[in-house]
Amino acid sequence: MRTVGVDLAAEATRTAVAWLDWSAEGARVSKIEIPADDGLIVEAVLGADKAGIDCPLGWPDKFVDFVTAHRAGHVDVPSGIAGRDWRRNLALRVTDQVVYDLTGRRPLSVSADRIGHTAMRCAGLLAELARQGPPIDRRGGGIVVEVYPAASLKRWGLPCLSYKRPSNLDGLGRLVDQLQAAAPWLDLGAYEQTCRVSDDATDAVVAALTARASSLGLVTFPAPEHADSARTEGWIALPTTPLRELLQ
Repeated sequence: MRTVGVDLAAEATRTAVAWLDWSAEGARVSKIEIPADDGLIVEAVLGADKAGIDCPLGWPDKFVDFVTAHRAGHVDVPSGIAGRDWRRNLALRVTDQVVYDLTGRRPLSVSADRIGHTAMRCAGLLAELARQGPPIDRRGGGIVVEVYPAASLKRWGLPCLSYKRPSNLDGLGRLVDQLQAAAPWLDLGAYEQTCRVSDDATDAVVAALTARASSLGLVTFPAPEHADSARTEGWIALPTTPLRELLQ
């Protein structure tokens, strides 16, 4: 089995893709590519059994409705609701709020933060993947699943803070050490040093690990009341078991 992790950025320069090959004995990082353009990402995803993409797969339904109403000149602000609460429901998807409730980590808002630029790129990638392959299920049921590496790390009991940016290389190194200790069956091989100097590469590996969890059904799924929103907004898959359960 092969899983792929994509740490997506708005431009190819900061985008990392990791390939993990799985066997009964463990998982081996067979390749990491940085930078990664659209063509490389599409080829990698279509060549995988499951691919985890670290990027929102859609926008909040309420935000889409708000923008549509604003364009038509018919915005209706609900009475009796504080402005901050109303804006929060426009800024956050259902899955973002569920992730916060479960992990205390709040994903960036696709409608109010700079990650919106990355989501625009992702939307184009999803369209191309659907053109070349099967339809994309934003709930994670198909070849693609939305992931959030920091939340996956927290669920696995690993450091999820202070490993980003060049100023935190010591923290990144500690994360790699603890990841290898928690998953001794994970062979970073020739790419260990890459992971120690690039948080993008490490996040791509974590995304590929989460894709494995998703393929085994060892992640959170939308509750019935969230199924409709997940279909359009996307759904972040959170691991539900320890890392060791990925080796089966």
